[in-house]
Amino acid sequence: MAVYNSKKANLTAGRKERMKLPITDGGYRISEFLSHPFGIQAMLNTRSLQSFQSLDANTYRCILPKVELLNFEAAPVLDLRVTPSDEDCTVEMISCKVESTNFQGSELVERQNDRFSAFMMNYMTWNTSASEPFLEVDVKLNLMLEIYTQPFILLPTSAVESAGNLVMQAVLDRLVPLLLEQLLLDYNKWANQQPATIRG
Repeated sequence: MAVYNSKKANLTAGRKERMKLPITDGGYRISEFLSHPFGIQAMLNTRSLQSFQSLDANTYRCILPKVELLNFEAAPVLDLRVTPSDEDCTVEMISCKVESTNFQGSELVERQNDRFSAFMMNYMTWNTSASEPFLEVDVKLNLMLEIYTQPFILLPTSAVESAGNLVMQAVLDRLVPLLLEQLLLDYNKWANQQPATIRG
């Protein structure tokens, strides 16, 4: 039996998206919204998560819905740091791992955490003084993946990276505009429920 040494592939993708910022009865209040618990939950899209909890003042643990593969069940677990200011807001992934949700195969599933690492940053800025005020998001995703199984180990690392980059880019190209659109809908809903005398 042939023995192959593992290789590491570095995958990257990015997407920048800009949408018109709606004005509300209280004016443009996007910085206030992104500092508010409702706005933070909207940014993290908590409605699509299995669970969500605050770890400290600005760090949150997000458990994605479980996925099933053969007899294994696992859930991706992300720790995200949210740093809002009056001029921008940054969401940074500081930890990413997979946790087994059933006993069978749990050790095998969780061993995979040693074979990859991931980094994601979503940098949000806005301009309320432009002729058409806007909110812009700039998302960057990096994934380091260990290649150790056939047939992938037989391929050049560049081939695995090219295919992986295309897949990750396609995912971002589809999801980022949808997430931004939903964020602005949540912003508009939140702002119109706040007292009009409060200005942000």
